[in-house]
Amino acid sequence: MDILLQLVFSGIALGMIYAVIAFGYQLTFATSGTLNFGQGEALMLGALVGLSVVGNIHGGPYLNYWLMIPIVLIFGGLQGMFVEWIGVRPAIKIKSEFGWIMSTIALAIIFKNVAENIWGKDDLPFPSPISGTPFQVFGANVQPMQVLVVIGALLIMAAVELFNRKSIYGKAVVATSNDRDAAGLMGINTRMVITFSYALSSATAAFAGVLVAPLTLTGATMGAALGLKAFAVAIIGGLTSGMGAIVGGLILGIAETVTGFYISTGYKEVPGLLLLLLVLAIKPAGLFGKTAIKKV
Repeated sequence: MDILLQLVFSGIALGMIYAVIAFGYQLTFATSGTLNFGQGEALMLGALVGLSVVGNIHGGPYLNYWLMIPIVLIFGGLQGMFVEWIGVRPAIKIKSEFGWIMSTIALAIIFKNVAENIWGKDDLPFPSPISGTPFQVFGANVQPMQVLVVIGALLIMAAVELFNRKSIYGKAVVATSNDRDAAGLMGINTRMVITFSYALSSATAAFAGVLVAPLTLTGATMGAALGLKAFAVAIIGGLTSGMGAIVGGLILGIAETVTGFYISTGYKEVPGLLLLLLVLAIKPAGLFGKTAIKKV
C-alpha cells in the first residue's frame, strides 16, 4: 500500500504537468480553433532558458530560481507570439484548414534543432529550489518538489482563469472564444486576441518546463513526449474544459506510474493510449467537453 501511494503521488505530480500543457492547447483552440503542436518544445525551451539563467546568476542556484520564473514566462510569451505570427496567422488568413498543423510542427522541429546547437544533445541536471529530502504521507515518501509542481500548476491555471473572468482583456478572450465573428463586429481585435492566446499558451508551457525540470533531466528532447501526452490529455478531458485537462492529466499520470511499476516501463504509455481510443469512440468531445452544434 505504501508503494501504491507513492506511485499515486508521483502520478499526480506528472499528471499536473500534463494538465498545464493541455491547458495551453485549450487556450489557442478556444480563440482560433487551432493548436500549437510545438507546445512540448515551448516547455523544453522554457526549461533550458531557465537553466541558463539559474546557472549564470551569481550567488547560488537555489536563491535565483524564483527570480528566473518571470524571465521564463516572458520568453515563453514571446516564443508563442512568434509561432502565431509565422506559423498560424498566414494559415488563418488564407483559411487553410491544415496549414497551421504543418507550420507548428515544422517550427517545433526547428526549435529542437536550435536547442541542440545551443545547449547540446546531452541531458543536464536542473537544480531544485527546495530541499530534496522526502517526507512521509500515510507511510509513502513524497518529494517536496512534487508538492511544488502540483501547487504551481494549480496556481498558473487559476491565475489564467481569474484573468479571463475579471480583466477587460480576459473578457475579450472569452468573447472571442464564444463567437469570433460576433466579437469582431463588437470592435474586439480578434487577431490580437489570438496572438495573446498563443503567448499565454506558450508561457504556461514554459512555466511547466521549469516546474518539471528539477524532477527530471533537462534537454532538447524532453518536450516531444510531454507535448504528445498532453495532447492526449486535452482530447481525453475535452478541448473546451479546464477541469477536463486536470482530470485527464491525473488519470494519465497515475496510470503511467502504476503501469510502469507493476507491469513494465515499456508499457506505461499503453493505458493512456487505450483510454484515448476509448474516449474517441464513445465521447469524441472528451469527458468534460461539449459537442458543438453547427447550423447549416
